[in-house]
Amino acid sequence: MTAPQTSGNPTLALACELISRPSVTPEDAGCLELITARLAPLGFLCERIDSSGVSNLWARRGTAAPLVVLAGHTDVVPTGPLDAWTSNPFTPSERDGKLYGRGAADMKSSLAAFVTAIEGFIAEHPDHPGSIALLLTSDEEGDATHGTTLVVETLKARGETLDYCIVGEPTCVDTLGDMIKNGRRGSLSGKLTVKGTQGHIAYPHLARNPIHLAAPALTELAAMKWDEGNEYFPPTSWQMSNIKAGTGATNVIPGTLEVLFNFRFATVHTAEDLKRQVHAILDRHGLDYELAWTLGGKPFLTPRGALVAAIEEAIHQTLDLTPELSTTGGTSDGRFIAEICPQVVEFGPVNATIHKLDECISVDAVAPLSDIYRRTLKNLLIASDPT
Repeated sequence: MTAPQTSGNPTLALACELISRPSVTPEDAGCLELITARLAPLGFLCERIDSSGVSNLWARRGTAAPLVVLAGHTDVVPTGPLDAWTSNPFTPSERDGKLYGRGAADMKSSLAAFVTAIEGFIAEHPDHPGSIALLLTSDEEGDATHGTTLVVETLKARGETLDYCIVGEPTCVDTLGDMIKNGRRGSLSGKLTVKGTQGHIAYPHLARNPIHLAAPALTELAAMKWDEGNEYFPPTSWQMSNIKAGTGATNVIPGTLEVLFNFRFATVHTAEDLKRQVHAILDRHGLDYELAWTLGGKPFLTPRGALVAAIEEAIHQTLDLTPELSTTGGTSDGRFIAEICPQVVEFGPVNATIHKLDECISVDAVAPLSDIYRRTLKNLLIASDPT
């Protein structure tokens, strides 16, 4: 194990400091205090909005529009067996040009790059127009009920207006700069309970088998083509994740069947549209059922415009690459921020090792990531300033 050589690379140094703090969700482990100590001297008003064991920071510099927000999370997923890691996940180490540690990619390197980008931008433009803010939470990897969503509700109640937001999630596939997420699909889950009548398998006429009753409807749902997607989104997907029925005995017809399923849906649908269609299919098949819904997140989309152009230009200026726009992948806290911010994108390092053993990021990507964020701030606040 080799300690990273951080001399001359302030972003790498801060990333290592953050990784060394075992902030397994919902713990923050002092990460926000470390970041606050860097922001406060720059003129940021730093406000903690903590709740139910979750740590949240809203830090803002300036009061004028436009407001550019950098958003992310300090929490990381559990490490799994420590002896399965090549090196201690909370002791940053460098091997073969990569920085290893839990959170290296998701997303403590992005947080470090946020801070040093802001420091560099303010050093160049101390009297910049507009405002800059950070929205950070320790509850993104967990239930996400007392984190970003709480801060968003607080800001909404105050009437604060966000203009642009960059979420530092790891978005790239093969190399830094190859992909920006300009939206995410919505997530809608259902717990379906189909009711039958339990009985002896030798006397099926005295029972009603819910597995048999539900099979045609489930087949129709699985074969359903919900939409074609659109320019930015793939077609809506419906997938069953769990089916459970029976007592474990081979001679008992079960009384109920339980199915868990999930939609990942595009902006061409609302959750209510999808619910109505599912109920219509179940009703048409004459099922006796109960269905409980959980909306994990609405879809959001930021079409090409000022924010996408600013970060695309910053990537090109830094790496001479043209990124792909994508809405693939799971949900993120961008779904909450999009409720109060018209333009939200996600951009961060390569995501190949996130949530895995030996999570890592290329050391050579750390400083350029900061440069991209700094140039994006400049493109949004300075290049577009009419004065």
